[in-house]
Amino acid sequence: MSEAHLAGKVAIVTGGGAGIGRAIALRYAREGARVVVADVNQETAGQVAQAIAEAGGHGVAVQCDVSAPADCDRLFGAVEDRHGTIDVLVNNAGLVNTERHFLEADDAWWRKIIDVNLGGVFNCSLRAARVMAAKGSGVIICMSSGGATKAHRGNVAYDATKGGIEAMVRAMALDLGPYGVRVCGLVPGSIDTQGMDAQTKASRGETIPLRRVGEPEDLAGPAVFLASDDAAYVNGTMLVADGGLLAQQRSPQVDIFPLSRYPNLPER
Repeated sequence: MSEAHLAGKVAIVTGGGAGIGRAIALRYAREGARVVVADVNQETAGQVAQAIAEAGGHGVAVQCDVSAPADCDRLFGAVEDRHGTIDVLVNNAGLVNTERHFLEADDAWWRKIIDVNLGGVFNCSLRAARVMAAKGSGVIICMSSGGATKAHRGNVAYDATKGGIEAMVRAMALDLGPYGVRVCGLVPGSIDTQGMDAQTKASRGETIPLRRVGEPEDLAGPAVFLASDDAAYVNGTMLVADGGLLAQQRSPQVDIFPLSRYPNLPER
């Protein structure tokens, strides 16, 4: 059992029923937080809350479509009724697998991604901020992507939302900082959230300086840090957890100094 860095904190994790959100929710519970697992899928949210309870933690599941203001009102009302406050919000919910070439785009595709990925962050952050500002403390963490600063092919809408999220993090940090509320972001790299086959993981790992694809748990530790008092002076910035993916100018496959020229060190 790790030190309880979030003991007594009330944390909402949106999109907490699977993938990175699930890993963060489970880790937050281990760190002593009372976790509200919010997800559009009630069944998966319930499974995570049950896993938390079986491990001796405090978890509850709430169905919520973050793009629907009425759902968000219900979520935050339920949390305040149950716990009386909100200390941490992790804006993790979002649409993935949204690939579509720009020439094949349409209004419905664009609007749905914007409403969920960007609108959901606004809906949840606003409601959390009002509670946190009134009591003079709180942390809002927003999940971004390398697509905020570097482009994915076939993901104009997705990348636009992630760029917007990073702009929101900076702007919310300025607006909410005087009220004791911190706003930060997490930037995952290539994370295996849906069970990649071994060949895909190995192929993608060749492009990453740490030579492996990330796991959802690789984001849980950074999410604990940002929510904890250890990050009390961290505000308005992004924490990147991508194995060094964004640090490189070129991928190893096309670099002028390929991995084949790296020295082979003797085993220790």
